[in-house]
Amino acid sequence: MAVGTESGSGGVAESAPSTPMSAMTTTPISARSVRWESDMPDIEEGGGGLERPLLRRRGTNTTSQMAIVGANVCPIESLDYELVENEVYKQDWRSRGKLQIFHYQILKWVLALLVGLIVGLIGFFNNIAVENIAGFKLLLTTNLMLQNRYKAAFLWFISCNAMLAAAAAALCAYFGPAAAGSGIPEVKAYLNGVDAPSILAPSTLFVKIVGSIFGVSAGFVLGKEGPMVHTGACVASFLGQGGSRKYGFTWNWLRYFKNDLDRRDLITCGAAAGVTAAFRAPVGGVLFALEEATSWWRSALLWRTFSTTAVAAMVLRSLIEYCRSGNCGLFGKGGLIMFDVSSQVTSYTTMDLAAVVLLAIVGGLLGALFNFLLNRILRVYSYINEKGAPYKIILTVVISLVTSCCSFGLPWLTACTPCPPELAASGHCPTIGRSGNFKNFRCPPGQYNAMASLFLNTNDDAIRNLFSGGTESEFGVPMLLAFFTAVYSLGLVTYGVAVPSGLFIPVILSGASFGRLLGKLLGALTGLDTGLFALLGAASFLGGTMRMTVSVCVILLELTNDLLLLPLIMLVLLVSKTVADCFNKGVYEQMVRMKGLPYLEAHAEPCMRSLVAGDVVSAPLIAFSSVESVGTVVDTLRRTGHNGFPVIEDAPFAPEPELCGLVLRSHLLVLLRAKTFTADRVKTGAAEVFRKLAPFDFAKPGSGKGLTVDDLDLTEEEMAMYVDLHPIANRSPYTVVENMSLAKAAVLFRQLGLRHMCVVPRTPGRPPVVGILTRHDFMPGYIRGLFPNVLRE
Repeated sequence: MAVGTESGSGGVAESAPSTPMSAMTTTPISARSVRWESDMPDIEEGGGGLERPLLRRRGTNTTSQMAIVGANVCPIESLDYELVENEVYKQDWRSRGKLQIFHYQILKWVLALLVGLIVGLIGFFNNIAVENIAGFKLLLTTNLMLQNRYKAAFLWFISCNAMLAAAAAALCAYFGPAAAGSGIPEVKAYLNGVDAPSILAPSTLFVKIVGSIFGVSAGFVLGKEGPMVHTGACVASFLGQGGSRKYGFTWNWLRYFKNDLDRRDLITCGAAAGVTAAFRAPVGGVLFALEEATSWWRSALLWRTFSTTAVAAMVLRSLIEYCRSGNCGLFGKGGLIMFDVSSQVTSYTTMDLAAVVLLAIVGGLLGALFNFLLNRILRVYSYINEKGAPYKIILTVVISLVTSCCSFGLPWLTACTPCPPELAASGHCPTIGRSGNFKNFRCPPGQYNAMASLFLNTNDDAIRNLFSGGTESEFGVPMLLAFFTAVYSLGLVTYGVAVPSGLFIPVILSGASFGRLLGKLLGALTGLDTGLFALLGAASFLGGTMRMTVSVCVILLELTNDLLLLPLIMLVLLVSKTVADCFNKGVYEQMVRMKGLPYLEAHAEPCMRSLVAGDVVSAPLIAFSSVESVGTVVDTLRRTGHNGFPVIEDAPFAPEPELCGLVLRSHLLVLLRAKTFTADRVKTGAAEVFRKLAPFDFAKPGSGKGLTVDDLDLTEEEMAMYVDLHPIANRSPYTVVENMSLAKAAVLFRQLGLRHMCVVPRTPGRPPVVGILTRHDFMPGYIRGLFPNVLRE
């Protein structure tokens, strides 16, 4: 076994943290080529200050190897998106006939379309459940108020909300902690190559669906749109497991999907289908996956994702048409978000554009403030959630009580407004019973309560009311200001509770109310409708918080069904995102960092520009000979958490030591369990391996526990034997020279979707491998932990 230097992957289980060699703690490789500290004194004890290198290695890796998954702190690993081109892989492809290859290609499409079908059905079921549960709650509350039983109405309203909130929190706390929140940061990290435990498990899927229904029905200022993205990813992960030995579902052609690469593509389709099911926006779903979710994209995936979203959209539209005939209880035209603004705006004046730019600037500022405050609130909530499940449930119920008091109490502080004569004559104002723009609440006949029209409705219907055109006098300035303040604040304090919750609805509600408010204030200067201002305000808040442009623009266009709004929406999104980027990152990027997920950005961090690849690798390097002792392999697997090991070809198989390849822990365990050992140190070749094993045996298992070193049953005689690693070694691992810029290595690592990158020496006469770079070695926290005085450019 060769010993050198290896990357200490402190954030992932590719490499357990190790203490670097003493030689590595003095001067990094890049010390001669970097700038010097400007504030360093010229003369110090023992010599001039310029003789001291800028980057001093601390010598220990102090960063965490854990990430917050749900409410638990869990170890995480990376996904194997790279194709392992060993003899097993080659034999697998050679064994495939034309019929099997055809099955593989067809099944890719079948699974993608099946994901769209199932996610569409789940989205429809969620909406039916929310509309009927919330509708029944609000209908009984309204009936009690019509009977002047206000205390009973309030007790019923607040009790229903508290019970639904407690049920949702209990599900998340005890059965699926990873289902709390929107799930978009976790899906985003998974598609970047981070394998966090339980984020796509079947239990998470169940809690996500049921908990989202209860949470939205409880009247929280949250949405089911973000959780639908996570739901779609969970469905795709479940279908893409490649069969299951546990349940006897192991058809031969399903084994081709037992790899992370095909699962990643299918989960990308699931995330896009989730957006489609939430907004009925198939093109927006594809663009969301492209812009926000996935880290790798190609044309073939674009076509398959678009087919998935098309199926989801057709399923939704068909079922909604069926429900409009009154076959789905209280579910009718409401439920799924669709706003037909029909602005008929064909031209804009200079004052119109100035008002829109002002709206975008303020929306960007408020969006950045929202992210800042949310970051602080979630850090406070983390201390409460660490105390255990009962505290999470109590926190959720407390927030539910506050929300219920605001929803029921604020309308009491709002004066009644006379109905427009034309609507009063037709009987459309006030609305009695189900959702509508003009809630009676406790007003006299012929009058309505504008605040109740927003609070005592589902969130979807409240957005419809704000977006409605031709209703300039419906909502007054004081009422809009109060509603905006309440929704903005409730959205902040609600997101961190232990229920599946999305940010789309709180952000849209806040933006729409603010946009309508600004439209009322600027009504004398611009001719744009206040409903249009509400839509543009929602766009500005989406751009200011989530920092998405293309996907949000298309989603809003598909929601409003009005292409004439395209220039205004584009302008608002560009301005609001630009303004907000001056202060902080998007909300999902902040969530990824807060959870500790080692996400690789598309660009290299500034702290990498002054370093080279050899600066961050750690020692000792653990490598295997091409024909290694069984005892050495087993002992190494027991002592380390490494996932990949370099394989060195040395004497008597090569005149000088050379890099033979890279072997994975999972493949070593399968090979050891098969006991293809020899008494002497000789090559056996792939034929000996395939006498006992098939390529399918080396496939990655689905969800659940895989093979571990404790599952091996080896005798003392077998431990003294040898095993040939040539058949399972990846003979073409990606390598970089140790003096390559760390920034360049980081870009290469991400673009290729790697898990391991071997660092080789630049001069002959040294060991063939200097170390291994893994995901965590590119994390800014890890780099600054090694070099505390690294430059921040």
